[in-house]
Amino acid sequence: MNAALRTVATIAACALAYFATAQVGLVLALVEGQVTPLWLPTGISVAALLICGPRIWPGIALGAFAANVTLSAPLLSALLITAGNTAAPLLAWYLLTRFGFRPAIDRLKDALLLVFAAALGSMLVSALVGTTALRLGGVIPWRDAPAVASVWWTGDAMGVLVFTPLLLTLARLRWRVSPARLAEACVVLVTTAALASFVTVSALRLLFLVFPMLIWAALRFQHAIAAPCAAIISVAAVMSAAGGHFSPGGLLTTMIVLQAFNGSVALTGLILSAITSERDEARRTVERACEQLAETVARYQEEGVRKRLGRVVPPA
Repeated sequence: MNAALRTVATIAACALAYFATAQVGLVLALVEGQVTPLWLPTGISVAALLICGPRIWPGIALGAFAANVTLSAPLLSALLITAGNTAAPLLAWYLLTRFGFRPAIDRLKDALLLVFAAALGSMLVSALVGTTALRLGGVIPWRDAPAVASVWWTGDAMGVLVFTPLLLTLARLRWRVSPARLAEACVVLVTTAALASFVTVSALRLLFLVFPMLIWAALRFQHAIAAPCAAIISVAAVMSAAGGHFSPGGLLTTMIVLQAFNGSVALTGLILSAITSERDEARRTVERACEQLAETVARYQEEGVRKRLGRVVPPA
């Protein structure tokens, strides 16, 4: 009974998180209620499935349906969109588990699986189903379908790239660090937030200044700090775009520049952290092998000394 209650509570929490983050995503829309370049619920859904398993899929469906109903979408469209928004994270979960994804994202393979299987591949399902649902419901004309599908796809993909690594990292975080290292991590986070809030609204176009901080976080702390830094930068960029400060061009130009920037940030943090973790694990493996070899050599030397001493005949 306790297990069943825990499952129900997890499903309810997942539904609530989906609905709440959907409202945040709509607040960050470039065109209110229409163009959302960062759809947080997809990242939460994929992370929840990886952490809790596929049994929590009703929570995703309930949250997606509630979010679509509040947008006054036709019932048929809301049901179809809910189906697509549920199927895409489930497909991402299946592909990731099928190909041996590790939630620690400590290998280059894991980073590439998250990018291509979960973000770019699986999110096509929700984009195509959602766009079709809006067209069948008479919400958009056929001529707008390609643009809506592309925006939908990139928004969902960015949600996975930015927030799934962050949530997976927070779920596994077990830090026992020195005060100096903790202070360094705080400096990286605070400096990243300050830089991101400045460069995303500045007319000087200094967006590249955030990358040294992201590289520092990835090399020194891997996903533990790189994932929050990437989330901070991406949210700051989307907020700037929603306020009309990110790009001087029109909506299409802003979307292209914004998604290219957010994609570069997410990929830099994700892949560099994974490669660094893989390198560190390889170094630890070599160190353990050297220690074992040194112990083996020392043991054989001791045995050789004892054998030589055993062959010495004591004087009469």
